Amino acid sequence: MKKLFYLLILTSVLSCAQEKQPLLGDTDWQREQNADFKDASKSPLKAKDRKTFRTLDFYKFDANFVVTAILERTPDSEWFKMKTTTDRVSKERVYGVLSFQLNGNTYRLDVYQGQDLMQKEGFEDYLFLPFIDNTNGDTTYGGGRYIDLRIPEGDTLTLDFNQAYNPFCAYNEKFSCPIVPRNNYVDESVEAGVKAFVK
Repeated sequence: MKKLFYLLILTSVLSCAQEKQPLLGDTDWQREQNADFKDASKSPLKAKDRKTFRTLDFYKFDANFVVTAILERTPDSEWFKMKTTTDRVSKERVYGVLSFQLNGNTYRLDVYQGQDLMQKEGFEDYLFLPFIDNTNGDTTYGGGRYIDLRIPEGDTLTLDFNQAYNPFCAYNEKFSCPIVPRNNYVDESVEAGVKAFVK
């Protein structure tokens, strides 16, 4: 009887181990994104989509899309109400302008700071870079993508487009997502980061 009991326990443990699939993704950031999307407490996915979720669709990591940007701070910028995909508005300000070169082209994009978010613990130095590019509506989400950044100590920061992600409303319309300002346009195909979500 004791042997049968241990056999049942071992079978149960092996079964659970087989069910737990390893996290997919070529980089730590990709695996972290997949972990968050599988986690019901963090995932923007609808319950029915989360049940079958295995991985987001990522472009292959490309070092050409990792650039050094110069941050020109705009300390006197005013707070404004950024439109979102719902009636909600997000109180933001242009923290500064990022200047960088990508594939031989020079760009200047506004980077934003949220008034409410900067009051939250862990987000005091958080910056938000929304952008649009020539992949939108084709291989990436039509409304553009975002990159999370932190305020640097100096005047430069690393801008990694391999970490560009979709707003949550790309997965679930219940979310309210800031609309990318038209001036934050990268006039080329940024084939890096997260692709469009296919259910």
